[in-house]
Amino acid sequence: MTRTVVRPEKLDLDSPGRRDYWLALEHDSIWGDHLIPVTVFVGPETKDGQGLVAFGSNHGNEYEGPVALKHLLREIKIDDVRGRIILIPVLNPVAFLSGTRESRDEDGVNLNRAFVDGAGTNPALAGITHRIAAFVREFIWPRVHFVLDLHSGGDVARFSICSNFHHVEDPELAKKIEETARWYGTPSLMVYQNLTPGLLPSEAERLGKITVGTELGWGRAVNPEGVRYGRQGVLAALINNQLLHGKIEPIAHHKAGTQRKLEMVDRDCFTVAPFAGHYEPLVECGSEVRKGQTFGLLHDFDHIDLEPWPCVAALDGVLLAQAWVAPVAKGQHIGVVAREIR
Repeated sequence: MTRTVVRPEKLDLDSPGRRDYWLALEHDSIWGDHLIPVTVFVGPETKDGQGLVAFGSNHGNEYEGPVALKHLLREIKIDDVRGRIILIPVLNPVAFLSGTRESRDEDGVNLNRAFVDGAGTNPALAGITHRIAAFVREFIWPRVHFVLDLHSGGDVARFSICSNFHHVEDPELAKKIEETARWYGTPSLMVYQNLTPGLLPSEAERLGKITVGTELGWGRAVNPEGVRYGRQGVLAALINNQLLHGKIEPIAHHKAGTQRKLEMVDRDCFTVAPFAGHYEPLVECGSEVRKGQTFGLLHDFDHIDLEPWPCVAALDGVLLAQAWVAPVAKGQHIGVVAREIR
């Protein structure tokens, strides 16, 4: 396979066939380019404004998504493709290269906070991360109606592995989003708050796209179970929506009917570290907890003789996520207890 280095305006996302690109965006530091791998498949049933894009490495230290999409690059055959499929295993090569959540070696921006007004066009928002957001806006959004954004916990948190989405007002769109999320097969479906500015999925949802995210692992590792769920979710969205020929069956918790739909949209769900310390978990992610139950302890080793601070659930629910790396910052969300909803 040969990849062609092109500027965004030279991407061909419409002609029939398969094309493999290195998308070149001007480098911020050296005389050169940042290169983003983009593969596009266009089948005979492609319609204007319709298709699917799947992103990996929105954050650079989350690896299940890139691995799952890299496998699909080899598995998908152009003769089986019906519509438009765009796979971008590494959306943020700067963060991926440094193995960090943000584009640390360039502008220091978190790509999943960069979808803000003026990204890539306002001179104050012209670093590489905002220009990646601008590329997605100009060249990807107009050609797709499905958006899959494959995340993991990185160093931030350990999750009960989940697919996730926000509440949306359109009931038909909400139904399609939840159905797409269930096909990943994950133990949990996470419905999360939509207050954080600049999220890629939030913008896609506002544009009316069927948008699903994931948390497929944690700890800057590759979780094989997470890779399996990620691959399943992408293939299911393609096959079930007439973008790819083939048959697919439900797997894991989707097949067994044991998925739990969990909501974390209000402040009671979040336990915030009142001081910088070291976190000791007492309960596994995915476990039920009761209001008032201590699920972890925060230790202050500068005041080693003090009792550890108890991390207490403010409601009955499921411990959906908690700090993964022991050292935590003051103000960090060190535990998330989600309500189960039907």
